[in-house]
Amino acid sequence: MPNIKSAEKRVRVIEKKTAENKAIKSRISTYAKKFKLAIANKDVVNAEVAYNDVVSLMDSAARDNVIHANSANRKKAHYAKMLDNLKKSI
Repeated sequence: MPNIKSAEKRVRVIEKKTAENKAIKSRISTYAKKFKLAIANKDVVNAEVAYNDVVSLMDSAARDNVIHANSANRKKAHYAKMLDNLKKSI
């Protein structure tokens, strides 16, 4: 437990930011699951919508340094490849 007032504030700020970052990551995970479910069901329309949503969320999270930019780009490329393969198979 911090003894200095500024250290106490830092603890409060960090807890708040941690909760916000966790919520953003959870939202990305939820949309990624929706995308993967649409891919598994071979639903191109829903997969495209979910892909756009998850890419948008990852871009904003990477811009705000919630996730690393390279990690976001790697996942976006992986999802784009999945979507492309689904379109080719149909």
